[in-house]
Amino acid sequence: MPSITQPTTPCHVPAEAEEDILLGVDTHKDVHAAAVITTLGAALDGRSFPATAEGYRQLLSWARSFGMLRRAGVECTGSYGAAVTRHLQAEGIEVTEVNQPDKAARRRHGKTDAIDAEAAARAADTLPRHVTRIPRAAPGRPCASPMPDVPARRWARSG
Repeated sequence: MPSITQPTTPCHVPAEAEEDILLGVDTHKDVHAAAVITTLGAALDGRSFPATAEGYRQLLSWARSFGMLRRAGVECTGSYGAAVTRHLQAEGIEVTEVNQPDKAARRRHGKTDAIDAEAAARAADTLPRHVTRIPRAAPGRPCASPMPDVPARRWARSG
C-alpha cells in the first residue's frame, strides 16, 4: 500500500508583496528558530538560523521575502536574543520582547522551537499598539542595577 509523505522542509508561501508580515524568534545559544505569519495570523514558514551576524542577515532576508516586515517578537532579548534584537532594530524593525509561553499552554500545544517562534510572532501582533515592551537589549534602556555587571537582585541584597 503506497504511503502519503509530507515534505520534510516547510513550504515558502509568500504573502502579497505589499502585505505586512510578522516575525517571531525563539532564541537559543547557537541557533534561533524563526517563524513568519501574516497580520491575519496565517503561518507562512518557519526556519532556523545560526546565532551569528551572518545568520541574522540570512534571517532578515528570508523574513523580508514574504512581505513588508515592520514588527518582530523576540524571546529573551536580554540574553540569547540581544544580538538579533540589535540587528533587527538597526534595520528599522520594531522589536517587542515576548514572554515564553506558560507551562500549561506548552503542555496543551506541545513544545517545539517552531511553535515558540510562531507564538512570539503572534504575541508581537496582539500587544496593544499603545503598550510598548522595550527589549532589554535596546540602546539607551536604563539598566536595573547601578552596577551593570552585577544582577539587580544580588545588588539589592548587598545594599
